[in-house]
Amino acid sequence: MPRAFLIVMDSVGCGGAPDADSFFNDGQPDTGANTLAHIARECAAGRAEEGRTGPLKLPRLDALGLGAAIKLASGDDAPGLGAVPQGRWGAATEVSRGKDTPSGHWELAGVPVPWDWTYFPDTVPAFPDDLVAEVCRLAGTEGILGNCHASGVPIVNELGEEHMRTGWPICYTSADSVFQIAAHEESFGLDRLQELCKAIAPRLHAMKVGRVIARPFIGTPGHFTRTANRHDYAIEPPQPTLLDWAHAAGRATHAVGKIGDIFSMRGVGKLHKGKSDADLMGFMHGLVAEAEEGSLTFANFVEFDSLYGHRRDVSGYARALEWFDGEAAKLIVALRPGDLMLFTADHGNDPTWIGSDHTRERVPVLIAGTGTGEIGICAYTDVGASVAAHLEIPAQGPGRSFL
Repeated sequence: MPRAFLIVMDSVGCGGAPDADSFFNDGQPDTGANTLAHIARECAAGRAEEGRTGPLKLPRLDALGLGAAIKLASGDDAPGLGAVPQGRWGAATEVSRGKDTPSGHWELAGVPVPWDWTYFPDTVPAFPDDLVAEVCRLAGTEGILGNCHASGVPIVNELGEEHMRTGWPICYTSADSVFQIAAHEESFGLDRLQELCKAIAPRLHAMKVGRVIARPFIGTPGHFTRTANRHDYAIEPPQPTLLDWAHAAGRATHAVGKIGDIFSMRGVGKLHKGKSDADLMGFMHGLVAEAEEGSLTFANFVEFDSLYGHRRDVSGYARALEWFDGEAAKLIVALRPGDLMLFTADHGNDPTWIGSDHTRERVPVLIAGTGTGEIGICAYTDVGASVAAHLEIPAQGPGRSFL
């Protein structure tokens, strides 16, 4: 039976979203944002030279059709990405009203989000009093710290010492539909933090807040470091997804990285989590070699987004892309006859853009193992339907196979 590997390069968008004018960063619409094209231009201009040099070099993904997908999606040229495609390629458009992780992944897996997410206002305080009171009750504290929009590293550095002194959890949000709680693994306790997040999650999910995220850290004042023990408590998808379809058909399913959290472990047979994208790539090499016949592997590589996109680090993003391209070449060579490997993304996060939020973009769709040719502009949901068609399992939802 054929196998399928669906790999999400978190935030690696290619511009051209038709509704980008209704999504914003620091009050500016996302019109014109293009993660890949703008990184390629910065590299070609010599403005992304930290830890790398010269034009953006992605020979394997470009051979599948990456440069062509950018041009198709947005009309933009990406210097250095001009290969004649040797795989199947296109670009996908999202319909869910969010440029976030759950929206993108669920829709790629066949289920558009049928509601509007709740976002907290960029005010101080950011959270309603009754929610704060419930967090305090569950935590057994007299108050919380933060209660604002913030980035994780700065707010831990700012409030970590007070947190250790008072025992109050640090609660913050972002432009995403999230409620994040940071706490010291030793003085507050990792288990206590995760239990707090798990306990408050149903209340946030009822409000249509997408995720409650536990953000543990360690260290001493002036030397705090976030750990790899982050855990996302995500609202469940409203309908069965690609993972559920495969599980119901009796297929083995493997979730690599954040996929288990994003889908609340629904349809996940085996979870593979690591401390870094390098760890996750190790799992991918193992799964390409050993995953069961007829199995589905669904992977997320988050560091493009978490380490470089939000921090507006063009050089870092380019380095990560070039590393990933080299690893992708090894994965593709190791595929068995009949395997499908599909590379895509969930949204954009243009590191040249204003602000620090995700950017509304189309995403590339690049496929190895199923011949060559353009698939054109498709829907996110067509990705899940196409993977299901390749696996020869029934699909649900609005997607249509492009295979």
